[in-house]
Amino acid sequence: MTAYVQSTPTGTPPATRELSYAEAIREALRQEMRRDPRVFLLGEDIGVYGGAFGVTGDLVHEFGKERVRDTPISEQAIAGMAIGAAITGLRPVAEIQFSDFITLSADQLVNQAAKMRFMFGGKISVPLVLRTPAGSGTGAAAQHSQSLEAWFAHIPGLKVVVPATPHDAKGLLIAAIRDPNPVIVFEHKLLYRTKGPVPEALYAEPLGQALVRRPGKHLTIIAYSVMVGRALAAAEHIAQEGIDAEVIDVRTLRPLDEATLVASVCKTGRVLIVHEAVRTGGFGGEIAARLAESEAFDFLDAPIRRLAGREVPIPYNRTLERSAVPQVEDIVAAARALAQE
Repeated sequence: MTAYVQSTPTGTPPATRELSYAEAIREALRQEMRRDPRVFLLGEDIGVYGGAFGVTGDLVHEFGKERVRDTPISEQAIAGMAIGAAITGLRPVAEIQFSDFITLSADQLVNQAAKMRFMFGGKISVPLVLRTPAGSGTGAAAQHSQSLEAWFAHIPGLKVVVPATPHDAKGLLIAAIRDPNPVIVFEHKLLYRTKGPVPEALYAEPLGQALVRRPGKHLTIIAYSVMVGRALAAAEHIAQEGIDAEVIDVRTLRPLDEATLVASVCKTGRVLIVHEAVRTGGFGGEIAARLAESEAFDFLDAPIRRLAGREVPIPYNRTLERSAVPQVEDIVAAARALAQE
């Protein structure tokens, strides 16, 4: 089992128990709903059913149907309702059952939520959160397994969060709820059952701050979401060969903590960027460009490398599905090759 570095720069109180990623999200929602009566949830089957992945659990029994609202099957309506509630003083947390369906709400998010604050000269804020399960690995096939985070990170006015641990799933979600801007939280489906230390206290992790999950000196592996755990496992593997990899968890794509990435690459001289989304148009290209434009360029001892998903829709067949996205052994091979360049 790969151990995560749990230290944060925010003074988060120490954890005395473990929660799953899904339980940590539920606790964040419960604590924020108790703290702020303006916070409410909306989405398909999030009430008695508890959501497609059971994340909202029994919250409806504590807060009632007014604050845990089941909606019709209309992602556009969910996003539109959340925007309307946000600009009139509430703090909606909307759920889209699979991130693939966020495309149906794209007009509301991209053309309305992201732009309102700018178009009204700062007189309106849109404090909404949209949570959505992303990624492959569950045999859910091409229309339920995509990684579309780069699409939304491209839009000024939207913030994009990609937590990798239960600790961050809670802390970053709380920060998102309190943020005056629209925030999209991509929760990887394979992480919902993973467990880790989570403080009971309310805490918010800063949006736009990456973490060094594993210090190293020979190369930097930059990852986010489910790929952080795989990168850490790969780093432990190649450490046995004398290759000391530093692993950075980006945590939020927009805003992006460029300083932490640059500092690491200046130290190691080599960088491998790993994500599940396909390489073409993936967020790894943005990270690579930022590094190439920074002072890190002068410290590079080898070209910047990217390891991403294959350029195919995610297959239903489990073997093919696994081969479509980077696994630990793929990261090991890529990191080993980079270290030898």
